[in-house]
Amino acid sequence: MTRKQRRGFLIGAGVAILAVAAIMVAFALRDTIVFFHTPSDVAEGKVDDGQRFRLGGLVADGSVVRGEGTKIKFAVTDTLKTVRVSYDGILPDLFREGQGVVTEGKLDDSGHFVADTVLAKHDENYMPPEVAAALKEKGVKLGDKAKHPGNQTN
Repeated sequence: MTRKQRRGFLIGAGVAILAVAAIMVAFALRDTIVFFHTPSDVAEGKVDDGQRFRLGGLVADGSVVRGEGTKIKFAVTDTLKTVRVSYDGILPDLFREGQGVVTEGKLDDSGHFVADTVLAKHDENYMPPEVAAALKEKGVKLGDKAKHPGNQTN
């Protein structure tokens, strides 16, 4: 084998090993990858039955119904479509009607979302005081909707 052939063989073997490793990683992660969908996506049938996914939107006003113990039912909306959600567990402190929420779970046979995780989101306009101070120091003007403990008008 010449030097050029040996180098070509080693490069080819390296590429083959990397390809096999990438395929093995993708195969191992395919069941743990969780996609994010909105209630409109669910209504349009973009989610397969039994597929685990994250459902995000706003908690619909007047939809929260507390059951026995830690059981709760509510609806998640994206203002176009609404999906009914049931959850058994302790809710985050920020959970309330009209607030952003991300739930993780599966659709049951009736199209009802059964969540095993609920995450409440901060208002997207919220800004920690340290970040606001740093931006203000750099001369960045904060918008009127930016809310943070140190936001004062000049």
